[in-house]
Amino acid sequence: MHPLSRQLLSSSCSHPPPLFSDRFANMVPAMRLCLTLPLRAAGRRRTAAFTSTRAIHNNPPKPAKVVPVYGTGPPPEPPTPAAEYAVEERLARRKRQAEMLRQAKDIRKKNGNNSKPADLNAPVLKRRFWKDVSIKEVIGAYQIHLDSRPLRHPTTKSIIRIPLSKPQLAHALAVEWDQLLSAQEATKQHLIPLTSLVCRAVDIGAEDAAHPGGPGPIRESIVTGMMRYLDTDSLLCWAPPADSTDPHAPSSYLNDEGKSLRDLQEEAAGGVVGWLTSKVWPGVNIVPVLEDSGSILPRKQEPGVREVVQGWVFGLSCWELAGIERATLGGKSLLTAARLVCEWSEERQDLTQGEERKFGVEEAARVVSVEVEWQTRRWGEVEDTHDVEKEDLRRQLGSVILLVGGTGR
Repeated sequence: MHPLSRQLLSSSCSHPPPLFSDRFANMVPAMRLCLTLPLRAAGRRRTAAFTSTRAIHNNPPKPAKVVPVYGTGPPPEPPTPAAEYAVEERLARRKRQAEMLRQAKDIRKKNGNNSKPADLNAPVLKRRFWKDVSIKEVIGAYQIHLDSRPLRHPTTKSIIRIPLSKPQLAHALAVEWDQLLSAQEATKQHLIPLTSLVCRAVDIGAEDAAHPGGPGPIRESIVTGMMRYLDTDSLLCWAPPADSTDPHAPSSYLNDEGKSLRDLQEEAAGGVVGWLTSKVWPGVNIVPVLEDSGSILPRKQEPGVREVVQGWVFGLSCWELAGIERATLGGKSLLTAARLVCEWSEERQDLTQGEERKFGVEEAARVVSVEVEWQTRRWGEVEDTHDVEKEDLRRQLGSVILLVGGTGR
């Protein structure tokens, strides 16, 4: 201990000085506390009392009891692929749905004049403010009328006008609005998909008219987004070739016809690419984006291919551009969308002059879903997932045909 600290410690614990001893002799001596100054000696080691640890709880630790898994019964059966809907069953189901819609329409007409007063007090969006939907020809175009009100664009409030060469599109648009039960349903895009698609084409046409010298922002953004799909087109992403040395490899699995997934993908891509390179983009060589080396990084097309396809997309009409955008986003394939639009567009009837149209909704959906169909046939479908996606894809492709098709007059 330091000498100065020892001296202070001894003086603090001693009796009072003699000068005050007689004065406080008769008093009870007070309790004295011995104060110890903290010492900060360099290199001093702490005692064991300060370094001892104390547990948070006093319960002794118990090891976990692992309960073995007891299996009961045989293992479950492997999943089996769901049976495809037959054509007769689909037609019967659609007829039943059409009959139900017709009955609902008749009921609405009968109860139209006998509605309860409570319905009038309901919010406007909860009620259907129109009774009948009709198509009228006004100033060289079709208009959809809700009673006496023409159907308008939800943003610009302009009247939606359908060309006279597209009567199927006008009737399909009228049916879509006739099936709505309230004005609130008209605010949900998934319930009016054809209306949103038509409004997209109308917006492109209005912008083209406002920018006669060059493409507008909407057209440029659509073309930029579509060209991204060319480098990762689902039609050009092929599985590795079958490995003859390893029969248990995933790529060596064959279907009932003795074909691998790679064989089916090559057949699907060959038909679409061959048609496009012979009639739409002659002289263009389109190659698969995944190499056989096993790399997952897509390779770019040969020089000049991207420029040819981009220039062709820029030259599409407003109806064709909106249609190719919807088909590309639905099937993740720009090539499939290009063939679907070219084969059904009223502006390109010279490409199929004297030929029967062989590439419709089912063919396009089958081409972009080769791998999905392969996996579901092998492992089975997930209920309310694969079947819903299958029907939704066909709905989107069908709306494209209605949008770009027409009489050509």
